[in-house]
Amino acid sequence: MSTEEEAVAAPPARRMRADAVRTRKALLKAAAEVFAEHGAEASIAQIAARAGIGKGTVFRHFPTKEDLFAAIIGEAIDGLVAVGRQQAEQADADAALLQFMSAGVDLYANNRALAEALRMVSDVRHPEIQAGQEQLIATAGSLARRAQRDGSLRADLNGQDVMLLICGVYYAAAPLLAADPSAWRRYLRLTFDGMCATGTGPLPPALVHNSLLPTIR
Repeated sequence: MSTEEEAVAAPPARRMRADAVRTRKALLKAAAEVFAEHGAEASIAQIAARAGIGKGTVFRHFPTKEDLFAAIIGEAIDGLVAVGRQQAEQADADAALLQFMSAGVDLYANNRALAEALRMVSDVRHPEIQAGQEQLIATAGSLARRAQRDGSLRADLNGQDVMLLICGVYYAAAPLLAADPSAWRRYLRLTFDGMCATGTGPLPPALVHNSLLPTIR
């Protein structure tokens, strides 16, 4: 098994007491609800009240609001990585990759809390975000390689390409989402058909970029 595939199979361990895990989950749930309702300018006091804890507890888990935004982004990334692992069990490699990309675009298009966090976070190199992005690249790359082995996906696509194309589909559909939240499906289909192995020319060299998440302003 390659190092990249090992990263997909074994997420990094996070050692935390059970009560601390429960508190963190409750905090992130409350923060997501508050940000979705009131925007990223919502106060820590509002989040603490929604979670039923004191502000001091919030700051013990997340010393800065930036850390809280990064945790919301990290949790969303973890969910998308989990989708990728589930799809890796599917027999149809093309369908698995398409479902993973669908989940990614849907996440960006319809998760208001994630959109607010992405709008406000100032450093995409935050350790939690960076670790999550590496997991996404590994997951997307593993799914892409399965489709390449079947001969259905062009051979020069990699995991970073897949993640950037997910962002591209979101950006293409963004002006239409208020009128139709599912408008992105048309652009994903167009994109996915363009990823097929037939009738393609060579791509220019791939560049490595430090952020594979959409910038929302």
